Amino acid sequence: MKLSSIFYVLCCATPLLMTQLQVHAAETTTESGAASDAPHHVRDTPTKKEHHLQRDGVDIDFEILPLGNDTIPTEGKLVDIRFRLRDATTGQPISGQIPGAWLDVSQSVPEGGDYQSQCKDKIGYYLKGRMGARPLIDFNSYYLMVLNQDASLTVIDPSISVGGITSTLSRIALKRAPMDWVVGTNNKRLYVSMPNAGEVAVIDTENFTVLTNIAAGPEPVRVALQPDQRYLWVGNDSRHQELGGVTVIDTQSLEPLKTLVTGAGHHDITFSDDSRHAFVSNRDAGTLTVFDVATLTEVAQINTGPHPLAVAYSPLSQAVYVSDGKEGTVTVVDARSLQVRKVIQAEQGIGPLRFSQDGRFGIVLNTLEDSATVIDAATDEVLHSVEVAAEPYQLVFTRSYAYIRGLASSRVSMINLLSLGAGKTPTVQSFEAGPAAPKLAGSLPLATSLAPAREDAAVYVVNPVDNSTYFYTEGMNAPMFSYLNRGHAARAATVIDRRLRELEPGVYSAKVKLPAAGKFDVALMLNQPQLTHCFATEVAIDPALVQRLQKPQVEFLWDKPLVAGTSVTMHLRLTRGRDNQPVSGIDDLRVRYFQAPSSRPREVEALEIGDGVYEARVDLASAGAYYLHVAAASLRLGFNDLPYTSLRTQPGGKGDRTSTLRK
Repeated sequence: MKLSSIFYVLCCATPLLMTQLQVHAAETTTESGAASDAPHHVRDTPTKKEHHLQRDGVDIDFEILPLGNDTIPTEGKLVDIRFRLRDATTGQPISGQIPGAWLDVSQSVPEGGDYQSQCKDKIGYYLKGRMGARPLIDFNSYYLMVLNQDASLTVIDPSISVGGITSTLSRIALKRAPMDWVVGTNNKRLYVSMPNAGEVAVIDTENFTVLTNIAAGPEPVRVALQPDQRYLWVGNDSRHQELGGVTVIDTQSLEPLKTLVTGAGHHDITFSDDSRHAFVSNRDAGTLTVFDVATLTEVAQINTGPHPLAVAYSPLSQAVYVSDGKEGTVTVVDARSLQVRKVIQAEQGIGPLRFSQDGRFGIVLNTLEDSATVIDAATDEVLHSVEVAAEPYQLVFTRSYAYIRGLASSRVSMINLLSLGAGKTPTVQSFEAGPAAPKLAGSLPLATSLAPAREDAAVYVVNPVDNSTYFYTEGMNAPMFSYLNRGHAARAATVIDRRLRELEPGVYSAKVKLPAAGKFDVALMLNQPQLTHCFATEVAIDPALVQRLQKPQVEFLWDKPLVAGTSVTMHLRLTRGRDNQPVSGIDDLRVRYFQAPSSRPREVEALEIGDGVYEARVDLASAGAYYLHVAAASLRLGFNDLPYTSLRTQPGGKGDRTSTLRK
């Protein structure tokens, strides 16, 4: 059974099993925090020997390799977690595995208890996906990102639940409504175009926050990453000839490098597999512009028909394919000579075009004819024309199927890739994904509503009408479950993959940021052979972080409306250290405050009332915005050394002119 299947089975357990697991969890400190009556101990510092395991015919080496300038694993720093799997008899690498792995705080083991047996129990909790039993780092996790109609993205954790309990992990606010997006190959960043802002948002998918917004030229729509991830190319869909083209962004500095003018209209973008050339279609100009990536200069302008709509690259044929909806042709351009190799005749109305993962089969959709034309990249010939969902407009590939979404149908069509070829009859299946056709939802983004799941034989499908994202596994008659996007209107989906990757035969790796210092367990699970084991590791304290944490922090305490003309007793709390310990006994704490924009500042004394909480009386004479700073000479803190706060007062009325504000 695949790891993904185990996730599904366990997260849908019966209430009785849930109760039994909760009872068992209450008996261990690692799951509930409550100690049992038996004495416990934590494992000593791990040795090199403890990072090696030979069992059930498998030889396993565990490594935690610091990245950058660090020499030992250190809190808050990046490391490379690696497992090397070999056959214990032959020494040959064991490839093609899907190992499960988790990192968590080192478990306490009862005196005389079995560490590895308790490790197995712990893995059982992780697989269950319960909120109360989540590890610090899950190396098997993936997240579903949903692009919303408004200026936001929704983050869903599919491992938490399948129904009843929300799986929404976070929501990310954007400056403007999103149109298209692309995920980096390392799944660490997501780039989102915002046409109305003229920018691209860069999302940190480790923390699900906006890193920055980058100026991306007029009307940025399509976003595409080179295969080597060096540059992000953004299509500028301006109606003006002198403004339309592409903007190139450096993914390291996150700065725009150059805007290249190619013509008006929509631009689709693809690349040669060596990232040497970028190919940009120009819908209104009827051309394909080719750029040398090293110099960011134009090297060719190729006529591909009056209305080019989509471009796609096949690594198998080393060629770029351009679909033209007006002439109904697919122009084949040799990626090395940059010459037209062939023009394939299809039918008017063709548009979206993509290739299978191996580059063998290209499929171009015809919205007018409700059909899909299959092209063989080996011969550049049309193999098949098949009927698919009405008004097809989007398609994605898994290893075995092409999934096609229609604007005028609630069904998703599936073309079995094994059934394609000369002399064969294509097998076309379909399944229902929601109650109504997508076009009934109104405006739709360029980003696709279809997303291959982390599992190779499954997809997510967004239906914008009922605001749900459906999960479909190949071989089923219908989707297995769905996620309702409460509070927002879902439009597209993509997957952020956090699982271990096979870097080379038998070597499985993931790069992560260590959450804290201390002793940790790294749990490993294999399916073939069935094996579980916990490796112990230790993370060092970061002296620089300790020093920063020793600096006092201030928290201002109020949550009530403020009225102008009142004298307010304001409270604040001073803390320091990892555990936010209260800072007491400060007898020279001062509060400076003034009304914006430039009134004369006033200072008052703050007196401790207990547990690091201090109070000061401030006079808010008139309505407006006020800024407050604190300082203490004994702590070597000036008024500009700690974060300030602001507050706003409303015009006052009659009544009590003195109030106390505290949470």
